[in-house]
Amino acid sequence: MTADHQTLALVLFSAFVAVTLGITTWVGRNRHGSAEEFYAGGRLFSPMENGFAIAGDYMSAASFLGVSGLIALFGYDGLLYSVGFLVAWLVVLYLVAELVRNCGRFTLADVVASRMSERPVRIAAGTSSVTVSVLYLVAQMVGAGTLVALLLGGESEAAQAWTVVGVGALMVVYVSLGGMRATTWIQIVKAVLLMGGTIALTVLVLLRFHGNFDQLLRTAAERSGHGGAFLAPGLKYGGDWIARCDFISLGLALVLGTAGLPHILSRFYTVPTARAARRSVVWSIGLIGGFYLMTIVLGFGAAAIVGPDAVRASNAAGNTAVPLLALDLGGGTDSTGGTVLFAIVAAIAFATILAVVAGITLASSASVAHDLYASLRRRRAKPYSEVAVARAAAVGIGVAAIGLGLLAKDLNVAFLVGLAFAVAASANLPVLLYSLFWRGFTTRGAVWSVYGGLVPSVLLVLLSPVVSGSPDSLFPGVDFQYFPLQNPGLVSIPLGFLAGWLGTVTSAEPPDKAKHAETEVRSLTGAGAV
Repeated sequence: MTADHQTLALVLFSAFVAVTLGITTWVGRNRHGSAEEFYAGGRLFSPMENGFAIAGDYMSAASFLGVSGLIALFGYDGLLYSVGFLVAWLVVLYLVAELVRNCGRFTLADVVASRMSERPVRIAAGTSSVTVSVLYLVAQMVGAGTLVALLLGGESEAAQAWTVVGVGALMVVYVSLGGMRATTWIQIVKAVLLMGGTIALTVLVLLRFHGNFDQLLRTAAERSGHGGAFLAPGLKYGGDWIARCDFISLGLALVLGTAGLPHILSRFYTVPTARAARRSVVWSIGLIGGFYLMTIVLGFGAAAIVGPDAVRASNAAGNTAVPLLALDLGGGTDSTGGTVLFAIVAAIAFATILAVVAGITLASSASVAHDLYASLRRRRAKPYSEVAVARAAAVGIGVAAIGLGLLAKDLNVAFLVGLAFAVAASANLPVLLYSLFWRGFTTRGAVWSVYGGLVPSVLLVLLSPVVSGSPDSLFPGVDFQYFPLQNPGLVSIPLGFLAGWLGTVTSAEPPDKAKHAETEVRSLTGAGAV
């Protein structure tokens, strides 16, 4: 990697950081410190603005770099990741967005607690939300440390460590000073940058093949070394029944987990009405759909132009496929065009990481302050004290994420993203759907549903080949593998629904049908919504 790459990438990184810090400072001077302002940005964002922010929150570095890399290495099987991430938004649109906006104020626990005993439900839902957020956050932090240090030319442990610390410090500043308003504008800026960069690369790839997508696919298949098998199912997940079950498990986690991600749910509270929340999702589906269609072109383009062998030689997981593709499309390693395009992609990747970690940190600090802190006190916390706790929680979560990111910086942590989706689908989605649609649901059912999905999903991963028992495990030298699948969703998601049903039917507490009727009317009509 040349000095020109590093210098230009640093300039672009610095420019983005300066712009986002400027936004944060400006927003911080104009806030009035209320809980609604800190958690929901005053509910003043338009559907288009919120749609861009949701897209910015969802399209992480794993999507921009990881999905394209998987397609470059595994062809059709990598393409299925794009399908899973996109289909998930139909679940969000039809089952969650409008109803959640009408029933809650700031967090997932607001929806469930509206018809249950607040204290146990908020503690359970808050614990689950923080767990999901931290898992997602550590994955982003470790990815930031490895990827950005590599793009800047610093492959030493010190360079990776300082990158993790820098990203963590920036996210704490964004959240603690600017709250939801600053985080939203950072996500909007990031979404525009990411879409612009992805469109430019896609156009360049298609121009290289004169607009002939069929030729692009045939060239990718030829260079892959697998021939026609590269364009057919089974290259990654077509082995024995365990591999196929693993794919089903991962697909379930991706499709169902999005509707339970705390940082996605919190975005529905930043618009004034439920109709605006629904329109926000329509905007985000358009942006996210277009983005994932373009990652297909970039993935097959990297396979055809760079070649899977070169991608794998640079990074075994394929995370550098898009930067290598940009370098080639711009004219090669020693060309000015290649240097500029490579540095732009590196800056976009960095912007992506910063925006996503800011959104996750805000959601998790809101769960700590609004759910856990407010529930564990004898009296409900006042709004200003709750915001102060949220700011302190953002610092604590940032420090924890930096520490965990530093400890895990040399480990394969790709499973953390899938685990976060699996935990969200196992613990958050069942209790959310039961609360919205089951008239007989009770407090015990809600608590059992959360813990019945949360505990098994975490335990099954600890006992899976991801952690031990294989050369690619986190701890390859030991073996306490008893669960064959890498993703627990196939088992833990049904357990979450089963635990909620079992807790309800064995509960001595009669369901409060009047509160359910009130929740149903509010969720469907918006009457009485905040």
